[in-house]
Amino acid sequence: MLKNINQMKLSEIKKILLKRGFKVSKLQKSSINKNFKSLYYTSIASVFIIALFFILPKGAHYTMQVMKSPKETMNSSKINFDKTLSKKKNKSKSNVDEGLNLKFLFEDIFELEERPSSSVRLSASTLEELFKDEKYNLKDIRKNKVVKPITIGLLPKEIKQIENVKRRKELFIKIVLPLILEENNRIKLDRKNLFVILNKNSNSKAEKNWLKKKFKQYGVVNNDLSTLKVRMDEVPVSLAIAQAAKETGWGTSRFALEGNALFGQWTWTGNGIKPAGADANSKHKVMKFKVLKASVRAYQRNLNTHSSYKEFRKARAIQRDNHGKLNSLELVKYLDQYAETGIEYTKILKKIIEQNSLTDFDDAKMLPTSRKLKSLI
Repeated sequence: MLKNINQMKLSEIKKILLKRGFKVSKLQKSSINKNFKSLYYTSIASVFIIALFFILPKGAHYTMQVMKSPKETMNSSKINFDKTLSKKKNKSKSNVDEGLNLKFLFEDIFELEERPSSSVRLSASTLEELFKDEKYNLKDIRKNKVVKPITIGLLPKEIKQIENVKRRKELFIKIVLPLILEENNRIKLDRKNLFVILNKNSNSKAEKNWLKKKFKQYGVVNNDLSTLKVRMDEVPVSLAIAQAAKETGWGTSRFALEGNALFGQWTWTGNGIKPAGADANSKHKVMKFKVLKASVRAYQRNLNTHSSYKEFRKARAIQRDNHGKLNSLELVKYLDQYAETGIEYTKILKKIIEQNSLTDFDDAKMLPTSRKLKSLI
């Protein structure tokens, strides 16, 4: 049968197919190309779809891993950078409050000493009567925190004869309290002015000259503003009263009555009083002043500049930054070098503060004598 079909002509096969009802037509070349292209695109699409379904699960897994919160890793370069910064900061901090220029340190105190003094030594009874007339009493001050600007230049000689301890202590506090507050107010104004200058982008010639003057007063070397900021600050009232009480026996010592020395500061070159019990080879004297006010200023300058009290100033600066308020019962711990007895000295000071409730005066404000001082209240 196959042999017969092969031998048949194409025309005869066509006739047979037509008789039997088949439609015979010639296959066009374009149809072949279309069918081939269709098959080609279908194959490509199939491969793409198969590949897509193969890749999608792995891609989804990878995406989930990326979207997860990254684990904290130690960045050694950051650590090294932080260490470098830390070293710089520590180095910078270590240079703060270093060095002391003594040349102009007490210049304003000497000027205060050279001024004509109108101070008259009043008797203890006269002072007590004056305070009574002015309604100046410690009970009201503890309650209202307001002190009248009554300045006494000299201690009364009779204070030694006051046998009533409470009365003697009260008289002594009434005398020294306004003096301490006055000096603290002066420092407050300076400190306020310093921060105004520091907050400016540029400063006037007057402000620059003022800074130069303060650098001299506080013995600051290299015009270091950070050092000036640390040194230019108050001494808590309760601490100053306690030290004055300890150094003078509540105003009864020879140094206090003869030399207006409230804080027992030593000198090797200046005018002073030789201690009676000092060794023959000892050359130091206790500083002598014309008025009590000069003694208070010299005491504050001493605590604010001498290297022995650097830790005191550091602790005070920390209190300022953290609380804004000074705590004398904490700061007293850093005055162990003020006296030869060291830590025992600080314990006595703390006891004086606590037993006499001197911290009541730390918040006291003196009535202003000028507009500038009024801004501090």
